[in-house]
Amino acid sequence: MKVAMVSPYDYRRPGGVGEHVRHLSSELRSRGLAVTVIAPYAGSRQDPVPDLIALGRPIPVPANGSVARISLSFHLSRRIREVLEKERFDVVHIHEPLMPALPVNVLRLNRTAATVGTFHAYARQNLGYYYGRPILRRQFRRLDECIAVSEPARAFVSRYFPAEYTVIPNGIDPTFYRPQTPPAEGITHPRRRTILFLGRLEERKGLSTLLDAYQLLRQVRADCQLVVVGDGALRRGYERRVEEEGIPDVRFMGFIPEEAKPGYFTAADIYCAPNTGKESFGVILLEAMASGTPVVATAIDGFRQVLTDGREGILVPPGNDGAMASALSFLLDHPEKRQEMGRAGTASAQGYAWPLVADRVYRVYTRALAKHSQEEVSSVVQQTATEIR
Repeated sequence: MKVAMVSPYDYRRPGGVGEHVRHLSSELRSRGLAVTVIAPYAGSRQDPVPDLIALGRPIPVPANGSVARISLSFHLSRRIREVLEKERFDVVHIHEPLMPALPVNVLRLNRTAATVGTFHAYARQNLGYYYGRPILRRQFRRLDECIAVSEPARAFVSRYFPAEYTVIPNGIDPTFYRPQTPPAEGITHPRRRTILFLGRLEERKGLSTLLDAYQLLRQVRADCQLVVVGDGALRRGYERRVEEEGIPDVRFMGFIPEEAKPGYFTAADIYCAPNTGKESFGVILLEAMASGTPVVATAIDGFRQVLTDGREGILVPPGNDGAMASALSFLLDHPEKRQEMGRAGTASAQGYAWPLVADRVYRVYTRALAKHSQEEVSSVVQQTATEIR
């Protein structure tokens, strides 16, 4: 089976959809499928990426409380046609298939392959979907099968484009994220437990709420530290706040490569995800859980999909620094509960292993191929009947 895996985002930069595409492609290749990724790419043409067809130069665009690096070039049609005609894919799997400009144009121009769309996003509303629905509906109908990565993602997209969606979650690699990973050096402290934040430093990730909660903690105890891993536009402001307000024992580690992440989870006593919303799925929670680290997270829809309150961690209301401080304090005071939640998290995360996810995606491919073949036969029959008449 020859598969095109289409992503709207810069393939050079880490991100949820990009990592999903990488891991799913790798897992499908291990089963003998020929998978080619098609995505915008900001890297050098002199340093090509294996199995990648780069289409479009990405630019940063504000979207959903974050910054999406996508191609907005509307001059890709000729190149897309050339690629599709040359490669003759069996399945074209488009992630966020209605996004400009690469995904929706691949969807529009594909004429021969079965088409699968995966919807990742979650938000309260999408003005592009709302106002563009009359035009986008025509392209949406070209999808043979639809996947959503979670129930919130399914509910969100189906408001605008009702259809039958198969919910298949994001995956993780439990052999990469595991409790046995050696802790990252220079993180642990002999007299303080480590609270870890790991994510992009942007408003919707909620670090400001965690800093408020941590300040409350440090008013009554000195046995903890906060380690902040990640970078972003708000980093300088957060560092200035910590300095000006004299918040003790907060360490900003900056950006770390993907391969370093497991060691930070195993170095932490608690992982905290204070996100404010707009998360369709809690991949970062699964990574911490697989590493055996108990979690304190906000009770947003995407996080409730993967974490059960009181089992793998504790869920608190978004933006509630008092409730977050209480949850963190409880786990700091109860090491046996941290261990119990860590073990439960590791067990739960096994259900999201990439081989299991790939099995379900492959079954969708076979359904899409069967449906597409039936449609082709029906089209031929109709055309023949018309010619006879």
